[in-house]
Amino acid sequence: MSTIRIQAEDFDVNAEIKALQNSNVGAIATFTGIVRGDDGLAALTLEHYPGMTEREIARHVEEACARWRLSGVIVIHRVGRLAPGKNIVLVAVAAAHRKAAFEACQFLMDYLKTRAPFWKREERGGSVEWVEAKSSDDEAAKKWR
Repeated sequence: MSTIRIQAEDFDVNAEIKALQNSNVGAIATFTGIVRGDDGLAALTLEHYPGMTEREIARHVEEACARWRLSGVIVIHRVGRLAPGKNIVLVAVAAAHRKAAFEACQFLMDYLKTRAPFWKREERGGSVEWVEAKSSDDEAAKKWR
């Protein structure tokens, strides 16, 4: 079971985890990203290209399922204007064993940070700037090649 949602609405982490639970699952690894309020950040706005974004994420979910024996995957990414403290992304991976769940979750999160087609703008002190990719995220993703 794989679920990919791009949405403006918030999500309930506990309800999403519960949706992955069944008798074959021995581990569920999750990552929840939250908008940081550091350095005077007033808001983060995320944009995407509908359809293309979901297809790209689905491609990498399929790759994760091929690399690890997974029982289920949920990827939820929010778009729109988000204030500090708000949920931005959830990756939840279910597997029979923790190693597969941890690794697949990290693989998918590294992909989302480096390759998923999202565009981000930050609002700080009256100015708005596009967010550039970070070389540290690219370095983290290299281990999956």
